[in-house]
Amino acid sequence: MKFNLIGLLAALSLFSGGASATEYIYRDLMANTLPSAKCEAKSAAIETASKQYNVNRFSKKFCQTQGYGWHVEEVKNLGTPVCDECTDADSKGKAQCHLEDMVVTCKRIKPGSVGMLPGKG
Repeated sequence: MKFNLIGLLAALSLFSGGASATEYIYRDLMANTLPSAKCEAKSAAIETASKQYNVNRFSKKFCQTQGYGWHVEEVKNLGTPVCDECTDADSKGKAQCHLEDMVVTCKRIKPGSVGMLPGKG
């Protein structure tokens, strides 16, 4: 009896598929990151602006500006590093860099696609 019940449950779990797949809304955003706080040599400033930590932080911020529930799907394009020379007397030859035209794909769950509305689906 227990063997039949276990076999039945195994067969049901094997043949059961996702009855309702979650649908998403996607949006591509293009934005610029902020420059670093300190002046560095140009090569070091470009490296700081292109660090994975900064890319993740700013891409998350870009998606969160779209409203509640928006998350990063992928970073499509890192953009181009742009540097501004520092104007301080003791920062001669140093720069602050940021990424321009960074493209990020954001997603959120499509309202009503996960069975949250009674009587639907």
